[in-house]
Amino acid sequence: MTTNYNLALIGLGNVNKTLADVIHRRGAALARELDFTLTVTAITDLRYGTVVDPAGVDLAAVLALAPGESFAGLPGGTADCDVETLIRTAPADIVVEATFTNPANGEPALSHVRWALESGKSVCTTNKGPAAFAARELETLAAQHGVRFEFEGAVMSGTPVLRLASGPMKGVGITGFSGILNGTSNYILSRMEMGLDQAEAIAEAQERGYAEADPSADIGGSDVRLKVAVLVQELLGARVDPSAIPTEGITGITPALIADALRQGGHWKLIGQAMRTDDGRIMAGVGPKLLAGSHPLAGITGATNALLFDTEFLGPITISGPGAGRMETAYALLSDIIAIDAWYRANR
Repeated sequence: MTTNYNLALIGLGNVNKTLADVIHRRGAALARELDFTLTVTAITDLRYGTVVDPAGVDLAAVLALAPGESFAGLPGGTADCDVETLIRTAPADIVVEATFTNPANGEPALSHVRWALESGKSVCTTNKGPAAFAARELETLAAQHGVRFEFEGAVMSGTPVLRLASGPMKGVGITGFSGILNGTSNYILSRMEMGLDQAEAIAEAQERGYAEADPSADIGGSDVRLKVAVLVQELLGARVDPSAIPTEGITGITPALIADALRQGGHWKLIGQAMRTDDGRIMAGVGPKLLAGSHPLAGITGATNALLFDTEFLGPITISGPGAGRMETAYALLSDIIAIDAWYRANR
């Protein structure tokens, strides 16, 4: 008998809406490929309200809602939004958390994850906050309740950098990393190289769905800062307070600097990095860097991310892939659900 997982979607922005659309359109094909089915039984969103249906929410109706409409007209729907009650009581096996992140404390997503794990539900999230501020605490809480906390998409969207490091690269001796970890800022810098000024490049990124209405987390570097904190934990086995990571964004990168770099054969990139020093300390930082054209990260353009691992046994290893976009990030959530399914099969 094929296993079914009931999902509660927290937030119905671009990412969770895309996941809902994939489940609606490709659910049967996914079931054949993955040997499990997915049913969305609950959704809550500050704009739309809350809808709960143990038999499965009408995703066609949800996806057809116009701006300004709410869930109130759907079976089991209301315009109200009590997130904690929904998370704790929803008829769901997995909570899919895709809300915004406060870079100072990881809220409200951090509380969302705690509530879900405490109520015996596994969680997958593309949200950097919970992983950056409390990954180990949340993993312990998940283990206490016999569930999982997965966050692959928190760093490089659909590119599986965390599972690569903990799987095929395990034992290679990672001593540090540097990377382009924000697809939005990289897209903006790439478009500036094509002649746009920064404001024009930001507007274009927003039109393409790469940047939010408020792009400050991307261009200011706080998004990368949280990702660096996650990578320090997952790759270097250390804990670093995100607020202690020196951070500078790309707001000071002007067309003149871009043009001068190109004349020299170089490229400006927003780089997040960390390394373990000989005495065991972790040195981490985020900021724009002028890279020579021969650098492995210099040629990464558009909304692509890339991470360069420094390793003991293989030297530098670079992986690149999608770092922004609705479908790419929705796939990261699906990959987490696949990992949760694998864990359940192995442990239940």
